[in-house]
Amino acid sequence: MTFLRTLILSLFFLVVSLVGAAALAVVGAAIYFSPGLPDVRQLQNFELHSPLRIFTNDGKLIGEFGEERRVVVDFDEIPQDMVNALIAAEDTNYFDHAGVDPRGLARAAVELAQSGGAIQSGGSTITMQVARNYMLTLDQTFTRKIREILLALQMEKVLSKEEIFELYVNKIFLGNRAYGIAAAADTYYDKPLSELTLAETAMIAGLPKAPSAFNPLANSERSLIRRNWILFRMRELGYIDDSLYQTAVQEPVTARRHYTQTEVDASYVAEMARQYAVERFGDTAYTGGYRIYTTLDSKLQPFARDALANGLREYDLRHGWRGAEQHDIAPSLVEAQERTATQGLEEELSESPEIRQTARQAAERSQTEIAGIEGDVSNWLQVLERTPNYGLLQPAIVVESGGREMQVLTRGGELKTIGWDGLSWARQYQSPRSRGAEPSSADQIAVRGDLIRVIEAEDGTVRLSQRPDAEGSLVAQDPRTGAILALQGGFDFNASKFNRAIQAQRQAGSIFKPFIYLAALQDGEMNAASVVNDAPVVLNDGSNSLWRPVNSSRDFQGPMRLRPALARSRNLVTIRVLQTMGLDHTINYLEGFGFASGRLPHGLSLALGSASLTPMEMTNAYSVIANGGFQVAPWFIERVTRNDDHELIDEATPQVACPSCAEGQETVEINGREYPVAERVADAAAVYILRDMMRDVITSGTGRGALSLNREDIVGKTGTTNSQRDAWFAGFNSDLVTTVWVGKDSNETIAEYGANAALPIWTAFMANALEGTPNAMPERPDTVVTAQVDPNTGRRLQDGQSGGITEFFHRDHLPDYQPRGISRELEEASGSQGSGTAESIF
Repeated sequence: MTFLRTLILSLFFLVVSLVGAAALAVVGAAIYFSPGLPDVRQLQNFELHSPLRIFTNDGKLIGEFGEERRVVVDFDEIPQDMVNALIAAEDTNYFDHAGVDPRGLARAAVELAQSGGAIQSGGSTITMQVARNYMLTLDQTFTRKIREILLALQMEKVLSKEEIFELYVNKIFLGNRAYGIAAAADTYYDKPLSELTLAETAMIAGLPKAPSAFNPLANSERSLIRRNWILFRMRELGYIDDSLYQTAVQEPVTARRHYTQTEVDASYVAEMARQYAVERFGDTAYTGGYRIYTTLDSKLQPFARDALANGLREYDLRHGWRGAEQHDIAPSLVEAQERTATQGLEEELSESPEIRQTARQAAERSQTEIAGIEGDVSNWLQVLERTPNYGLLQPAIVVESGGREMQVLTRGGELKTIGWDGLSWARQYQSPRSRGAEPSSADQIAVRGDLIRVIEAEDGTVRLSQRPDAEGSLVAQDPRTGAILALQGGFDFNASKFNRAIQAQRQAGSIFKPFIYLAALQDGEMNAASVVNDAPVVLNDGSNSLWRPVNSSRDFQGPMRLRPALARSRNLVTIRVLQTMGLDHTINYLEGFGFASGRLPHGLSLALGSASLTPMEMTNAYSVIANGGFQVAPWFIERVTRNDDHELIDEATPQVACPSCAEGQETVEINGREYPVAERVADAAAVYILRDMMRDVITSGTGRGALSLNREDIVGKTGTTNSQRDAWFAGFNSDLVTTVWVGKDSNETIAEYGANAALPIWTAFMANALEGTPNAMPERPDTVVTAQVDPNTGRRLQDGQSGGITEFFHRDHLPDYQPRGISRELEEASGSQGSGTAESIF
């Protein structure tokens, strides 16, 4: 009995000693490690890495940049099933413990003893994981575990359970660049959290433990086992009943890799905004949660993209078939990978298991449809999966070609037929100005194994197509503020990232002529009725060579007024106007339109648009005419915010045109904000008269194609450079300025004029952009008056003289009166001047 009592007392004191020793150890560890621990209060305002997001002016996503794909959610935005699934998978007692689970730590201690000092599972609670993910390294060491425990205990005193859980679900890495549960839902299922099924919720909840091992894209079998185990735990814990459990475990794995889906296709502007962000914020641009709102109009941008793409495809149809992109697609996977890799595709070969799986699934779905096709269809599908779309142009491989139709295999394993209506256009391209004969059968166009492009219409019909040989750009601007409302820098960003709207410096051609005329109207040196001789001229180009400019029509029309000369784009008249005004004086004047004098050629060729300028620069210059003479500047960043718009970083305050402002007024209030007034650089009367002259370009000149818009407020100018290397159309009303350029990056000829290549694109865009809007006409300045002039001499008619036309003039710059009888004499004299000898100007 004494022995038994002694034994019990000994055991009691041993337990007390062990507990005391453990308590002393904990206290000692706390005393030793606490001074070096981070302050858990910083988690109350912790900023997670979030990608850079780019939006239109009304909040439509156009781009996302950053390695960490994350969408931060609040606790009350998390569905209860997701909370329960994570609790079941990671920490059953989360809402009951004080940050540390003793049973989990005991299990970790056993593993520690067995492993000789290396942490294995760790027994971490969700709170401990938050401590590790936010404030500690990921080293699996004993000291880190002690620090993790101490931080978890402190966190539970400072933060609520809901706050800790919120930190957890927004930080965890879940594979495939997805950080946080909301990003995972978007990445794997293309859904918001609220729309996930129970099975999908459990699949995501299984990822934190091992994002690679349990990833449904890389290892569907293991991920399925993990998902079903979590569903089993949810049933055991009473979160779901047996009926829900049985339904969920029967659901197949539906996860796929979904990339960020933009709401508006504006990749060229998104890249412009990305470059701005990097210059402004450095490397933190990709992680700081910045949101850039551009000036793009989400309704106009799709019109710009479609108009340019359709116009370039139409151009291509007019010039012939250049052949398949690739011939004799090999059935070997290795050969297919080698060939497609040379096409500059961005997806890495490491993704090939996923692609192979997709191809196999597609092939299985299409077995009955493609039965009888010889060769390895699966490998063809792999090539198609790896070949990108260019806009609406899809890759396809010819399966059978003959007679009047062609069968092609498209991505996804669909077999489609192209009828003769979609093939007959494919006359062989020979040069920009010539094509071969129309094909008589499909096998003259492409044969089995050829990689081609097709485009599918809304009615399901498929046509043969190809990536256009010409490129282009479209820029649309608000002339009152300079804001860029739509911009397309090429046929397709995936095909070429070179932004021709802002980077391509191309000769402006005849769209530059209005600025020469405006310089003449500005000071009253000339007026719309001034007569200039459209006759041959020989010029010294400054290098001891003679320059003999001609009109595009190769004819001469003798003396003519400035108005019809501009409408018909007469080169020789414009040269004489520039000579009259003086080169230096004109160049100084043009600086007010945003043209840098150093980039303008100091020669009379300037009159014909020999300056190399970007489409953005030309659009902005035309805005000065459209807004009545104010120098605005192009801009595209409206504001920059952080942290879901709670922090405003930058906000644009552009200079705006204000025709109604008093002279000397510096600011104007618009929608409750003050804006600086832009500088007036052109006389209002001169601009009004020029604009009216440019209306004749539409009604009777080279821009007659714009008459299809049936609008009175549209004016513009066509442009074509030497050898037809560049085709332009710039046009506007008082609300919208748009410039279209078409050409080849190689600077080879496109063999078309601006009226043929650029104007149809401009018209297609403006038809949609202005639909339903009223005519936007300028207000006539008080200084503009009308007078009757003789159409041959341009002089004012006296009372009683007949045969006159009405013309606009500045009231201080009216022409002299016409002496009676001079019009007939001049008309008779001008009959022989149109083909006279060349005048020399040196």
